[in-house]
Amino acid sequence: MSQDRKRASRRGKTSEPVNAASERVSHIPDIISQVKDNYRELRPAERRVADVVLEDVEAAVAASNAELARRAGVSEPTVTRFCRAVGCEGVRDFKLRLAQSLVVGALYLGKSGAHADNGLPFWNAVFGEAHRAIEATERQLDPAELQKAADLIAGGRQIAVFGLGGSASALAQETQYRLFRYGIAVSAHIDPYVMRMTASTLKPKDVVIAISATGRTREVVEAVEIARQYRATAICVTAPDTDLARACDVKLTVAVPEYADTLKPTALRFAFLALIDLMATAAGYKLGSSARETLRRVKYNVQIRRAGREMEPLGD
Repeated sequence: MSQDRKRASRRGKTSEPVNAASERVSHIPDIISQVKDNYRELRPAERRVADVVLEDVEAAVAASNAELARRAGVSEPTVTRFCRAVGCEGVRDFKLRLAQSLVVGALYLGKSGAHADNGLPFWNAVFGEAHRAIEATERQLDPAELQKAADLIAGGRQIAVFGLGGSASALAQETQYRLFRYGIAVSAHIDPYVMRMTASTLKPKDVVIAISATGRTREVVEAVEIARQYRATAICVTAPDTDLARACDVKLTVAVPEYADTLKPTALRFAFLALIDLMATAAGYKLGSSARETLRRVKYNVQIRRAGREMEPLGD
């Protein structure tokens, strides 16, 4: 049995040719994960190549076969064997996949954060970003657009909130929680097919609130376009000058640069929460006494179930 086949057998792989094996894994372009997952199965010399690659991925992409071998202290054939051991046809195929793995940036491959005075590396990243996001929202938000949004929500027959993905889904539900307590008929939708179906049912005087951090989420943009086709009105909470902003009638937009700490949540959440709070509060002011009466009912029926006289926080 050949050495390649013996090694494949040890790793629980079939003894099919290397080309066929690499074709099978070509649907997994994240070669960095492949290297890490296979690390313990590599021979000692191959591990040295892996160490060099993982230490500086960008440099490894640019380095020649000879340079990689020199840095790892191995022969050039060992570099080739390493590339095949992690499922690639050879060095060229490995370099291509390695470059593809950098599509999200080398930022996620390094260490994060500088220590604050209290010794916590994430302290400034979280608190500082929250402060900057709120300040950016206050500077950038157009009060006239906010008033337009409030008019539409207060006068709308029903409100559909669309958000897809991590933070946008949670923010869509948060928008529903902010608005329903004013007596507004509102529902949040976080499934792309349900968004399309809901958009297809809307009519004039119905309102869509679409939330997207990038403004490029195709499913959300298409749902908004469907809703507007049926003469519903659309409000967006998103980044400026994006596909979603261009698709909507009212634009609540803010741009917030991110602090380079990959372990913290996105700061844009704070900005969008502020936008949603402003939008909901403005709608509540438009509704006036009817919103206050609905809130009174909500508070009464929640508080009456509680022991003691201490009130819950306002807005909850």
